[in-house]
Amino acid sequence: MLPKRFPDRDKIAAVREECEALEPGTESSEKRRLAGRVLGRRGHGKLVFLDLVDRSGRIQLLCDESRTGPVQLDLGDIVGTVGSPAKSRRGEPSLAADELTLLAKIRAPLPDTFHGVTDVEARYRRRYLDLLMNNESREHFLMRSTIVGSIRRYLDGEGFVEVETPVLQPRYGGAFATPFVTHYNELEADFYLRIATELYLKRLIVGGLERVYELGKDFRNEGVSYKHAPEFTMLEWYEAYADYRDTMARMETLVEQVARESLGTTEVTFKGHKVDLRAPWRRVPLTEALAEHGLWLRDADELRAALQGRGVDTQQDRTWAQLVDHALTSFVEPSLIEPTILHDYPIELSPFARTTDDDPTMVERFEYFVGGMELGNAYSEVNDAEEQAARFDLQLAEKQAGAADVVEA
Repeated sequence: MLPKRFPDRDKIAAVREECEALEPGTESSEKRRLAGRVLGRRGHGKLVFLDLVDRSGRIQLLCDESRTGPVQLDLGDIVGTVGSPAKSRRGEPSLAADELTLLAKIRAPLPDTFHGVTDVEARYRRRYLDLLMNNESREHFLMRSTIVGSIRRYLDGEGFVEVETPVLQPRYGGAFATPFVTHYNELEADFYLRIATELYLKRLIVGGLERVYELGKDFRNEGVSYKHAPEFTMLEWYEAYADYRDTMARMETLVEQVARESLGTTEVTFKGHKVDLRAPWRRVPLTEALAEHGLWLRDADELRAALQGRGVDTQQDRTWAQLVDHALTSFVEPSLIEPTILHDYPIELSPFARTTDDDPTMVERFEYFVGGMELGNAYSEVNDAEEQAARFDLQLAEKQAGAADVVEA
């Protein structure tokens, strides 16, 4: 039987660092234990070169069959090895192997180890192969883990409480989206996979937790694009005694800190654009952004005509608010390459947000964009019960006017 353990192994990345201090053609007197998958093999007589890969990196194994015995390994085999850090005559960090132990035998051939898995459909459907063959994909997974940890550290450090709210819900809410429906046999009732965590998080604020967040899965039974997926991870946080400007500042700080911890820099490239995530970000009122494109028009017919004149199909837009949202996504959003906060929205677009202090037709809402894509949004909550009741009436009027999907609050 094959061994079930290979304890006390070192990381390949650490052994590579040891090799850097060696002269070409020499090896250390120290012994190291490595384990990983064989993803390359070359041979010169009794000397076999293997490429061994673990999560931390790749290293060359120098297998002199006078030391290791015959090397009867295939690409894809998982092996353990004991040997000395070395540097080949060409300067390649290596391990001069003394022992090779087969830990698991591959049963199906791997894809081309040079080109990896290049078909996008195959990469998504067989993610394990993608991770195995494409170092960039593996780095993305590891980076995501680092980012998630950094988000949690920041919010925990700011006194937020991480919570878990129900994924199966008797009523869905917190966004305007089509839910996935399932049936709860014990209760003999249909339930919904949550489309947002908002309503349950707000109940925790009412209960006195003051600062809460959840980083978890949401589900929306809608289309698929690079911006949207039916199953996705979303961060939501709620904070008592704060308004949308406090949240703007917190969001900027969060993004900058996560970038520094994860990447070591705030300068990133996204979809071919180089951007700097350092705070503060550019802040632009929504009306100004629309006006720059000649689309800040309060009359619905005029706005529809302006959009149609630019080739936008507005047949599904039944309200002025939907037309404004269409103008935003079609013309304003793609132009927001540098980190930008759009703020102060017409009340029709956000019926549950608090009005601004100087204009009752505008509300304290913002969305933030990087690389021409929206990354999130927030608003100051209405804390006047009578005002909120009036907003419910406003939204009902929107629906009665024919808006099947009222613009998200």
